[in-house]
Amino acid sequence: MSLYATSGRRKRSAVFDLLSLDRLLTGPVIHMIYWGGLALILLFGFGAVGASAGLALRELSFEGLLVAIPALVAGLLIMAVLALLWRGACEFFVAVFSIAENLNIMRAQAEREGAQQTPPASGPMNLGD
Repeated sequence: MSLYATSGRRKRSAVFDLLSLDRLLTGPVIHMIYWGGLALILLFGFGAVGASAGLALRELSFEGLLVAIPALVAGLLIMAVLALLWRGACEFFVAVFSIAENLNIMRAQAEREGAQQTPPASGPMNLGD
């Protein structure tokens, strides 16, 4: 059952979907936010790599290298953890909004089934002679 279909045979227009709030747009919006967040996390990772490389090049000694390598590893690990946390948060929001869409579909089905059912026929009333 698609949310695009109305009770008739016509399909709804995209403008009607935007104005009526019957179709949620949060899925595509969250998808764009997810990729934007990943880009920021990747930018942080490049910053960590650049900072550790700059530290190693500034200190052309063994001690500078001993400081730069753990900084590089820590920056990359933090980047990986942030990417996983960001993915989890975005999946949580997608799940919540997909539940809302599923509830809308279930409501439409229940309304359609309720309209198809006919009330029971009442028999002759006996008012007690």
